[in-house]
Amino acid sequence: MENVPAYVKVGENRYRESRGLYVEDFRVGDIIEHRPGRTLTEIDNIWQSLLNMNASPLHIDSAYCAATEWKQPLISSLVTFSIVNGMSVNSLSAKGIANLGWDKVRLLHPCFIGDTIYAESTILSARLSESRIGQGIVTCETRGVKADGTIFLTCERTFLAAAREFRGHASTSY
Repeated sequence: MENVPAYVKVGENRYRESRGLYVEDFRVGDIIEHRPGRTLTEIDNIWQSLLNMNASPLHIDSAYCAATEWKQPLISSLVTFSIVNGMSVNSLSAKGIANLGWDKVRLLHPCFIGDTIYAESTILSARLSESRIGQGIVTCETRGVKADGTIFLTCERTFLAAAREFRGHASTSY
């Protein structure tokens, strides 16, 4: 990934940001630290819990939570899963074509309001597709990591990525 440009020249003195990687840019074993991080808020937890119709009092009722072992609301795993995977999009799948699935999702530690979280991904495999010209399949393990280094979430994600020859983004100025 050393020679992956962050900007593409599109005219004289004119450059366009180039987010994401082509399938050929991925190297098995490479680890990508996704930035920026994100401090979890009460609003994140309540809105996402209500959007997902997850009305568990563990996430939205502070009085109830005061009587639990945690003594405070837990951030819903749907919130942390979404944020961690969203953090990976700019570098991993901004040139993606489709998510193919998530496997081995593990929730290792709880998160709370005020925790700052980061994500990092290890490339597990990357290959050109045999059936879809100009596209490839990438699998990575993504980890959610608290600012103190605690890994709280892991998952494997597989997605369809554009190859350099893919022209599907050209008409949209990508």
